Amino acid sequence: MKPVPCCPPVLRARLGRDDAEELASAFKAIADAGRLRLLNFIARQPDAEACVCHLVQPLGLAQPTVSHHLKVLTDAGLLTRERRGTWMFYRLVPARVEALREALALPSGKPAVKRSA
Repeated sequence: MKPVPCCPPVLRARLGRDDAEELASAFKAIADAGRLRLLNFIARQPDAEACVCHLVQPLGLAQPTVSHHLKVLTDAGLLTRERRGTWMFYRLVPARVEALREALALPSGKPAVKRSA
C-alpha cells in the first residue's frame, strides 16, 4: 500500500537561486515606504509614466530624496527612464512588477486562508 501524503506539495514550481536573488533585490527596493509610494504614484499615472518634475510635491519628499529613490527603483529594474529635453521621465516596467506579484501569488483557484488572531 502506497503511503498517503499528509498535505499537497508546497511549491508547484521551484524558485531558482538566481531568480530568487533578482527578485529579492526588487523586493528590497520597494521595502522603503518612500519608494513604494513613488512606484504606486507612477503606476497610477496615464501610461504608468511620470516626469520627475511631478514627483516631489505629491509625496512631500525633498528633491534629492526623490532622485535617490528613483535611482534605486531604476537600478532594481522596476522603472525605466527617458530624457525628454531637460526633463527625465520614469516609466513602470510592467513585466518586473508582474514577476514580484507572481512570486507571492496563491495557486489559481485557491482562496487565501483566513486565520484568527
